[in-house]
Amino acid sequence: MKRLANSLWTSSTGSSAAEFALVLPLLLIFLFGIIDGGRFMWAYNRAEKATQTGTRFAVVTDPVAPGLYAYKFTSSGLGAGDTIPASSLGTITCSSTTCTCTATPCPSGTGAPTGAWTQLVARMKQIDPDIAETNVQVVYQGSGLGFAGNPSGMDVDPIVSVRLTGLQFKPLTTLTLATFRMPDFHAALTAEDSYGTQSN
Repeated sequence: MKRLANSLWTSSTGSSAAEFALVLPLLLIFLFGIIDGGRFMWAYNRAEKATQTGTRFAVVTDPVAPGLYAYKFTSSGLGAGDTIPASSLGTITCSSTTCTCTATPCPSGTGAPTGAWTQLVARMKQIDPDIAETNVQVVYQGSGLGFAGNPSGMDVDPIVSVRLTGLQFKPLTTLTLATFRMPDFHAALTAEDSYGTQSN
């Protein structure tokens, strides 16, 4: 009996299995952490590219702010051919439900975005299908470019910003249903022709 107890005490035949059982949880956390890191970078890059694509789409297609294309700044006291000061436009912010404006009178009008909004969000969803309309915001700000009474298009060439907010990321390593908020994304360009329904 004493010999059996000594042999069990000094035996090392199961040590590899015991060490593996101790290391396995840490190895799995490390492995899934690497996978989650790659998944996060993929989601981040996809959201960033969708924002850039949305901005490009917004500057070459119809504005999402109702009335911005048709508004003539000659009605606000500028003479035909006058350069439009950046302060004449103010800031127009459009969400999925409404557009608001800080200028008085508001050159864009206010109200719900038109079909251009739906097309913009659809273009962004081609890059990142996780985007919802509530995640997108479009902002128009004065740039000091454009001239009053432009006969061939929109008077003003605003700075157009597309913002993507509120996206969530769910890691594989969380044992609960926890999700994490991704950072906000933002891109801006000066408006180009601002007419039509397609972009490159």
